[in-house]
Amino acid sequence: MDQDKVKLGIAPIAWTNDDLPDLGAENTFEQCISEMALSGFAGCEVGNKYPRDVETLKKALSLRGLCICNAWFSAKFTSEPINVVLEKFISHRDFLHAMGAKVIGAAEVGNSIQGLDLSIFDNKPIYTKKQWADVSAGFNEMAKLAEEKEMRLACHHHMGTGVQTEEEVEHFMETTDDNVWLLFDSGHFVYSEGNEEAGLRILKKYIHRTAHVHLKDIRPEALKRVKDEKLSFLDGVRLGTFTVPGDGFIKFEPIFDILQKNNYAGWMVVEAEQDPAKANPLEYALKARKYIREKTGL
Repeated sequence: MDQDKVKLGIAPIAWTNDDLPDLGAENTFEQCISEMALSGFAGCEVGNKYPRDVETLKKALSLRGLCICNAWFSAKFTSEPINVVLEKFISHRDFLHAMGAKVIGAAEVGNSIQGLDLSIFDNKPIYTKKQWADVSAGFNEMAKLAEEKEMRLACHHHMGTGVQTEEEVEHFMETTDDNVWLLFDSGHFVYSEGNEEAGLRILKKYIHRTAHVHLKDIRPEALKRVKDEKLSFLDGVRLGTFTVPGDGFIKFEPIFDILQKNNYAGWMVVEAEQDPAKANPLEYALKARKYIREKTGL
């Protein structure tokens, strides 16, 4: 891959978990970004311990040669008025723009079960026609607002939401404007569909609308427990369903091949939420970096 086009980042969720604050509560912001830099990554996403003052955050990152490439936005078009969501989005956009990011990753979580104590496979929401219309319209509006700052709005398909399965992601992409981009997540597609083919089909079809890539692997034994025992998404995180590329069963070569052949330009971000007490963040960041270097040359 061309290192002038593709940059490697890592998410702080391996150090401190936004949805499960007890995971990594002992790890500081400074430790997190120092170990990111030590592992050889160029950028990162934003975690719950990051300072929100732009100059403070910029200084801390620049000392370590890092930059911000994206930060999760929780869209709630299925549960809040569109003007309320867009007002929150503008504030989020302006923060990311000030930090120099070019992508805003958003997921529709208005009726998501990803944080609830419910079986992740048995209770996911299925959108009504009205909900689909509200979500599509809302993302179209966010995309326009992102373009005002020369940024890209990308949809993060996610377990426990109404934009999860291959069919749902395809429907979302076909019912939104071309300036609504995809945030492709390797782990969430395999988690949802049980195989790698679904994600590869989506990536091939929408490669030219893919603005951001999350690289995460799956531990099959943990995923099997989540299914068999009807566990929640967060139960699965604690079990270690997710891990870094090269530590699970996903074959990443086909993903890298699609990206390379289509001249993908953007970030690939390692995002593998797990218990840092069980999976030392520095050790696993180094493992991921080594694997990506071996497979892509980056």
